[in-house]
Amino acid sequence: MTPSPSDARSDLRSNPTLGIVGGGQLAKMLAQAAYELGCEVAILERQRPFPADCLDTRCVLGDWNDAAVLRDFAAEVDAVVLESEFVNADALEALEACGRRLHPSSATLRCVQDKFLQKTALANAGLAVPAFRDTPTASAVIAAGDALAWPIVLKKRRNGYDGKGNALVANRGEVAAAWQQLEGDRNALYAEAFCPFVRELAVMLTRAADGRVVTYPLVESRQEAHICKEVLVPARVPETTAARALEAAETAVIAVDGTGTFGVELFELEDGSVCINELAPRVHNSGHYTIEACVTSQFANHVRAVLGLPLGSTALRRPAAAMVNLIADVDGPGRPKGIPAALAVDGAHLHLYGKVKASPGRKMGHITALGDSVEEAVACARRCALELRFVAAQAVTAESATAESAAAESPTTELDQEAKDSTPS
Repeated sequence: MTPSPSDARSDLRSNPTLGIVGGGQLAKMLAQAAYELGCEVAILERQRPFPADCLDTRCVLGDWNDAAVLRDFAAEVDAVVLESEFVNADALEALEACGRRLHPSSATLRCVQDKFLQKTALANAGLAVPAFRDTPTASAVIAAGDALAWPIVLKKRRNGYDGKGNALVANRGEVAAAWQQLEGDRNALYAEAFCPFVRELAVMLTRAADGRVVTYPLVESRQEAHICKEVLVPARVPETTAARALEAAETAVIAVDGTGTFGVELFELEDGSVCINELAPRVHNSGHYTIEACVTSQFANHVRAVLGLPLGSTALRRPAAAMVNLIADVDGPGRPKGIPAALAVDGAHLHLYGKVKASPGRKMGHITALGDSVEEAVACARRCALELRFVAAQAVTAESATAESAAAESPTTELDQEAKDSTPS
């Protein structure tokens, strides 16, 4: 572990220090919320650069799956939150052994990060989930398909997200290819019955250590290639469906003894019922709209819960909101073209994550807009998104070469030289 030179903790420090394991865009938005409450922020990351590095009070570089690294990190902070659920739960026990508050706890994380254990906990709580079976072997996948009815969805038990780690298996003949795709000989897999949903929904909620829960509005999540593209707030579903979803979400988080902010993804079925897809034990993409749209954002309430502070109102500031993700479609620089035009779209709130590189399918930012209707809000956010584009690395190189060539061919005037000489180096 390599701390920064200025990372020494001061004995004179009076403000609490929030430790964040991971330094991506979620850490960046958590840090912003923590600073509003006068906190200092320490981030544990594996290497630089990372998006949240511009906001940390101090940075610790090291492997977050190493218990010794986590113990040293614990000495720097008062409480710890996670940017992702892909941290070794056994290693995280080292933080709790040092007396540091960890939200969610290592026990909760151990349950949630293994999707088979997660589904088992939810089913045992009486919640509706797609039927599922453990599939330790390829022959067990065939048996699961026969029992659950084809097609089935074969999933990694751990470390899957945004459709990565899933495979739709239509029949027995596709089992071998799916097993190979998901590396079933190396990864534990399980099978779920295919769920013929009509809409994907999500709920963000925050649960304090004393059990108090605040719930955000039910939203509709629209996906493209298994990646969230848009979030519409509130979801346009019958009141009975919304009530079922909100109740199921709260029951689910209690079932895994979750604390802090959780994302609960659900399916709406044709008859208006809902079933739970999965839990995210952290702040979540489905809740980014809350920064502008709600009285208290998902990030602010997460920080409040971790520090033992009263939770804030989750009420919408306007009747509706929408969030559009900025998803790269090329390999190239992380900063898009068209920012001035995007900022000129009245009512749109642009968030760029500061990632150095773009790649196809990578979330690079998001746009939120508010309105009197969902249609008004999403139209505004889409107008802003249309102004932005990510440029392939080859195109940037060619563009730079063209600009340099044009500059070389243009005669340098006395005024140009004067401007050049006055530019700070």
